[in-house]
Amino acid sequence: MSDGLRQRVVTALTLLVALIALTLLTTPLAFAAAVAVIVLLAAWEWGGFAQLCGVASRLLYILAVLVSLLGAAALCGFWSSAGPFAFFRVTLILCCGVLWWCIAAYLLAGYPGNSTHWSHRSAIGLMGLLALVPAWTGLVALKVILPSGYLVLGVVIAVAAVDVGAYFAGKFLGNRPLAPSLSPKKTWEGVWGGFATCCAVSAVLVWVAQRYLLALSSAQISVLLLSCITTTLFAVVGDLVESMLKRNSDLKDSGSILPGHGGVLDRVDGLLAVAPMSVLILMLALGWAR
Repeated sequence: MSDGLRQRVVTALTLLVALIALTLLTTPLAFAAAVAVIVLLAAWEWGGFAQLCGVASRLLYILAVLVSLLGAAALCGFWSSAGPFAFFRVTLILCCGVLWWCIAAYLLAGYPGNSTHWSHRSAIGLMGLLALVPAWTGLVALKVILPSGYLVLGVVIAVAAVDVGAYFAGKFLGNRPLAPSLSPKKTWEGVWGGFATCCAVSAVLVWVAQRYLLALSSAQISVLLLSCITTTLFAVVGDLVESMLKRNSDLKDSGSILPGHGGVLDRVDGLLAVAPMSVLILMLALGWAR
């Protein structure tokens, strides 16, 4: 095993253990705070996409994201122990996130002809808020709904399944480029491989949930399995949006904090895009959005 691959594997295993501990062993408040730290690290890297070169400008952007997270928490009632949080407000924030990623998908279709739309600092900064805040809101909402953390872990595993399936299918079977102007290595075979892997993994997750966590009807099971389509689509969009932002900023990776992997955004780009839609589907299908 080469040194680079060994470093990548060690980092991946460390992240996996940390993810499981963070998701399953923390209280909702501690989980919200820990994920907020990850989001703020991602915000620092997003500042690079917006070409915020100075430390002061990056810190101001991080402060703006932090204020937005605190505002979302207060709006949704995450800090209240008196009862359930405000489902409607959570849904509204999640819908804003879904809308942004749909707009992003539309803009990707016009790249590189519309590349000037991805070059304005204020626009890139706003994109970061719309990507980071709804994802954080959705993940925290799932942790509040089921403090054991299994719902959060399920969403993360489904996104990881898309990434792993896409990587291996693209590596061994890929020959039709998906978006050559953005990421020449991504292929349509990779997309289908990611979708197939997501379907297989999600079937196992739904079976486990049905057996040990929740009593699911046939309709609910069908909706959850069909959500593999949106999980795959949004994961691909998230990946391509980050690739586009890196290309426009002339960056190879979003950062260097994760040895062998790059930056935080290089690891969570798909999750940022998937989380709002997946949490909406879970809330609506399982009857929590009331």
